[in-house]
Amino acid sequence: EKKAPGPPPVPESGSGTFHVAAAPRRSQLGATTFRVEVEQDLVLDLGEVAAFIDETLADPRGWSTAHRMVRVDGEADIRIVLATPETTDLLCAPLDTDGRLSCRNGGIVVLNAWRWEHGADAYGDDITNYRRYLINHETGHALGYAHATCPGESNVAPVMLQQTKGLNGCEPNPWPAIV
Repeated sequence: EKKAPGPPPVPESGSGTFHVAAAPRRSQLGATTFRVEVEQDLVLDLGEVAAFIDETLADPRGWSTAHRMVRVDGEADIRIVLATPETTDLLCAPLDTDGRLSCRNGGIVVLNAWRWEHGADAYGDDITNYRRYLINHETGHALGYAHATCPGESNVAPVMLQQTKGLNGCEPNPWPAIV
């Protein structure tokens, strides 16, 4: 029996050059604008990544409950970039991501492509919800939210808990709002 092929390997380093996803034309009045970029060296579909980020941020459990967010393809309040581990390290400096963590550095949300493809122990094989967590956690920092702690054993983890590093007794949760 043949096993389905896994995700394409993520190169450890890339050019640091990004493709910007085209954005639908929508009113930006009163909105926090964001731009989606994927490092050109990654074998990921830019449109699919942008659509997934849009869907995640606009979900009723996402940041749309507290913030109006609109994707643009020009100047933006927040750049959400998916980058190789080495480029992630460079964009996150002076924060040490050790090639495996993601970050927010100023107006840039840096999603580590290695994590995007491999997830974290807290989510097991649930890559989709891990990606939602990654987007919501790092975008939360860009919106001004700090890290949170687990409120108690078996509680739902706050999205601002560093779930990539562990759950501290909480249950995994990719959303800022529970509806």
